[in-house]
Amino acid sequence: MPPPAMRLRLFQRDDCPLCDQALAVLAAARIPDFESVWIDDDAALEARYGERVPVLRDEAADAELDWPFDAAAVAAFVG
Repeated sequence: MPPPAMRLRLFQRDDCPLCDQALAVLAAARIPDFESVWIDDDAALEARYGERVPVLRDEAADAELDWPFDAAAVAAFVG
């Protein structure tokens, strides 16, 4: 049986200082389980998220939290 899909995904790109800040925010919010999704080599993801990264997506709720966000906003987002 394959492992369940991650509920949370952080869409980001290489060499992205804001993405690094988002990782620190997720750590401060004590969010240990999320999948990093790199958009750099995916045309569809680049088109969708290119100007918006970092973006935190909750797959279960079909919701997205755009940057800027802080630990309190992340905590409220994931409920």
